[in-house]
Amino acid sequence: MNYDAWFQCSEGCGETYPLTEIIYRCKNCGGLLEVQHNMDVLKQRSAADWKSLFEQRYRRTQYPYGSGVWGKKELVCPNIDDNNIISMYEGGTNLFWAERFGEQLGLHDLWIKQCGNSHTGSFKDLGMTVLVSMVKQIIAESGNIRAVMCASTGDTSAALAAYASAAGIPAIILLPKAKVTREQLIQPIANGALTLSLETDFDGCMEIVQKLAGRKDFYLANSINSLRIEGQKTISIEIVQQFDWEVPDWIIIPGGNLGNVSALGLGFLMMYELGIIDKLPRIACAQAERANPLYRSYQTGFTEFSAITAQATQATAIQIGNPVSVHRAIRTLKRFDGIVDQATEVELANAAARADRTGLFNCPHTGVALAVLIKMVERKQIQPDDRVIVISTATGLKFPDFKVAYHNTAPGEPAPRYLNAPIELEADYEGVLKQIGTHLDA
Repeated sequence: MNYDAWFQCSEGCGETYPLTEIIYRCKNCGGLLEVQHNMDVLKQRSAADWKSLFEQRYRRTQYPYGSGVWGKKELVCPNIDDNNIISMYEGGTNLFWAERFGEQLGLHDLWIKQCGNSHTGSFKDLGMTVLVSMVKQIIAESGNIRAVMCASTGDTSAALAAYASAAGIPAIILLPKAKVTREQLIQPIANGALTLSLETDFDGCMEIVQKLAGRKDFYLANSINSLRIEGQKTISIEIVQQFDWEVPDWIIIPGGNLGNVSALGLGFLMMYELGIIDKLPRIACAQAERANPLYRSYQTGFTEFSAITAQATQATAIQIGNPVSVHRAIRTLKRFDGIVDQATEVELANAAARADRTGLFNCPHTGVALAVLIKMVERKQIQPDDRVIVISTATGLKFPDFKVAYHNTAPGEPAPRYLNAPIELEADYEGVLKQIGTHLDA
């Protein structure tokens, strides 16, 4: 079938552009662009046939359709030739049944979508495979792009550098100096990207990279580019597929630049329109208290929104005060009867550590979502039998300092609630046995 997709203004002015055009905002009104699909053609295949097709491809070896993204190619980006697709078998990530953590909260059906179980360790791979593949397609057709670039708090840069390196395309990375972890910083360096560490925060990096994007020989890879959103929306499709096409009651998403809120919403809405699902979940966006512009807007019923200067937070990847996808996220939350809540530094650290004790290993951003989950349960917004999915955005292995700092308090500092510091002993059998007994009997 003649599947097709294009850019269209998200502000409703109706302007459209081909996906191969290097453009990020509507020429007519300046609004952000969204990818639109020919839904009439997509509807010619039945919901049952879509499910069957996705099941046949899922985690198989026929390139690129075993990818969790490209197995849904018709719903993501049908315009790209298969030989221009750069895929690293992204998606297909673990849906972790948080049975013990759920029991502690009084929940019977709690799951953590482990999006960090991916090539570069975060959900950003899902969007970057689409964007870099489109860049390769544009280069194949016109050859005018010299490099791809992004501003990043760490994970976006890692994904862009890896996929650009695999495609043989130069990458330019702008990072806020001393505001990303060592583990995140080394990823673009190792993949050969030009890595620029700037004396500013993420919003300052974003301001510069958007100016650079005015040049047509540089291609912008931040989530202002809605090709990223197309890849990330497959999280929704994959969650439903992993539940045999049943829809959960709640999705809780950490929110920084807010692309994931609109992305997951788009995935559910697309499935709903195609008849693949017959209801929508509710969505909760979780923000760090020190970087909470959407939460502040929610407190006004979304009647007002003001950018803020984000303060330092352990959840560095969502330390964003002027999110580019805010208006898309607000529309999504209104459509999904959504809420926004926040977590303090103590709350996010304790929530991550508490869940770690049940088998997880959470990044601080997932800690924000878990802290909001706990609050929602306490307020009875979430009921004991609700099926709840928390989106874990990255592997905790990228944030060892966050983990070490929690379990390594200095003398005189108050001990965190779930402290589990190592105990130093002499190499003596009796002393070791005594310590073990004290621990097990506690």
